[in-house]
Amino acid sequence: MSVAPNRRAVLRSSAALAAAVPLAGAAGALSAGTAVAEPSSAAGRPASGGADLGPQVLVFDPSMGDAAIQAQVDAVFRIQESNQFGTERYALAFRPGTYNVDINVGFYTHVLGLGDSPDDVVINGHVTVDAQWLGGNGTQNFWRAAENLCIVPPDGWERWAVAQAGPMRRAHIKGNMTLWPSPPGNRWSSGGFLADSVVDGQVESGSQQQWLSRNDRFGSWTGSNWNMVFVGTEGAPTQHFPNPAWTVVDRTPVVREKPFLTVDDEGGYRVFVPSLRADSSGPTWTSGRAAGHSLPLSRFHVARPGDSAETINRALARGQHLLLTPGVYPLSQPLRVDRPGTVVLGLGLATLQATDGNSLVEVADVDGVTVAGVLLEAASAGSRELLRVGRGRSRKNHAADPTCLFDVYVRIGGAVPGGAEVSLRIDSNDVVCDNLWLWRADHGADGSVGWSVNPAGVGFLVDGDRVTAYGLAVEHYQNYEVLWRGDHGRTYFFQNEHPYDVPTQSAWGHGSTKGYAAYKVADSVTEHHAWGLGSYCFFDLNADIYTDRAYEVPDTPGVVFTDLMTVCLNGPGGGGILHCINDSGDPVQNGFGTFYLGGYSNGVATPGDR
Repeated sequence: MSVAPNRRAVLRSSAALAAAVPLAGAAGALSAGTAVAEPSSAAGRPASGGADLGPQVLVFDPSMGDAAIQAQVDAVFRIQESNQFGTERYALAFRPGTYNVDINVGFYTHVLGLGDSPDDVVINGHVTVDAQWLGGNGTQNFWRAAENLCIVPPDGWERWAVAQAGPMRRAHIKGNMTLWPSPPGNRWSSGGFLADSVVDGQVESGSQQQWLSRNDRFGSWTGSNWNMVFVGTEGAPTQHFPNPAWTVVDRTPVVREKPFLTVDDEGGYRVFVPSLRADSSGPTWTSGRAAGHSLPLSRFHVARPGDSAETINRALARGQHLLLTPGVYPLSQPLRVDRPGTVVLGLGLATLQATDGNSLVEVADVDGVTVAGVLLEAASAGSRELLRVGRGRSRKNHAADPTCLFDVYVRIGGAVPGGAEVSLRIDSNDVVCDNLWLWRADHGADGSVGWSVNPAGVGFLVDGDRVTAYGLAVEHYQNYEVLWRGDHGRTYFFQNEHPYDVPTQSAWGHGSTKGYAAYKVADSVTEHHAWGLGSYCFFDLNADIYTDRAYEVPDTPGVVFTDLMTVCLNGPGGGGILHCINDSGDPVQNGFGTFYLGGYSNGVATPGDR
């Protein structure tokens, strides 16, 4: 199915949101206490021998009955459908069995099966992300997740119309899958991530503008817009760029899948930590139990909103892992992860807020740490960084047991004003990043967004060597959005928007250079590879703003970019991007336009397959 190119940024501007988006407190009288208090008290009870995960984790069992479960799921969706910047957080957890329910997945809602295999939890129904809350525009369907489920849609179609921070993992779709909203409305969607999953039928991309599939298996794929990337995916289409824009990498060089919560035969909760895989394709679980090890929940500190950094850090210092139950955690000092192999796992988009100009998570230069499923938010000014892995350049080799970051999101502005010099900094070597969205907000609650209200310098700063990123989205930062100074780095899929709100050209640039590159590889780097990159501009103040280039790299044979593009979404007089990479590539400016390059290395640009 073909669609016209989508003016994604226009509908995400603060002007469009003013009338359309209910903000914090928009759930009105439907609070967590009044909407689901009675049902959740039963659903949230601990399993036999398990831990109480709190009132915001609703744990379902087939014996509860489908009608009762449906009522609870619907109650949560009524709260969360349009609750873009609210403080409510939920996890909907399903014990092994079969359920005849339809699950609409709203903001800050995490749907998870508790089996060892996705096929242990069967949903005879839909697990849906749609966009009727915003007139069919799915470009703001952020902050939600589904994992470890078998979904059997009765009409044969699973709909997952998400933007950034809306991953699906470890799923089995017994049917087809569509990635754009249902009618009516403009039916736009923009961003998405699918990993370790099987779709028996066809995946239809529809209006999706950019998408990453990693270690999946498809019956077939149809559709393309700007930037579709497939890594280690069986049944992916054949490499072709830019029309259709399919970037295909046959094997995933190194990855560990995200840890997930399970329930054992005695009813106790455990966290399964998958093993590292090298040179892989396809999912982990289709030929039997996935390789890895299981940790009993007794080895975790189960945190609740209200726990202080001191309380959590004492538990980490005792050698405990950390499970963050859904909610918002104001912190005035960072969580310190110093022990090798520590697992930090969030449920329900658990949100850490920096309230005193502090960092939020500091990981030592050690082996095998996991940070997964968390939203990190600047709730004050002056943080140097929000998450840091390592402390300064290191010679330690962690290739055999790397630290991994899964579904880690940063928000600066949007819900509350705040700022940070660097959002995520990696000093350690061999770190693997799997689905990051680092966002300086372009829209949000009143008083939370503005050039000097939510200042943010660099989004993603890499000083470590051999760092790999799958699914890297970095948007609206005021300096280089990605600054990569470590050697032998790799990125598979990059999505970017330049800052919308540049007030004047003199406010944004350095030396004689207009603006900043979205993705900067330092001149000292000898080897760096990147596949499937998209950078867009929408300067919404009509101030004739330009950036000289989207990507800036050293001209050396070891630095290779494959399948890259730029898009201008401004109207006339808005400005644009003058070059794609270094001084190569035609400008996109003063009206909707796109430019594609098949590759760039050693100063030579090559066209794609047209």
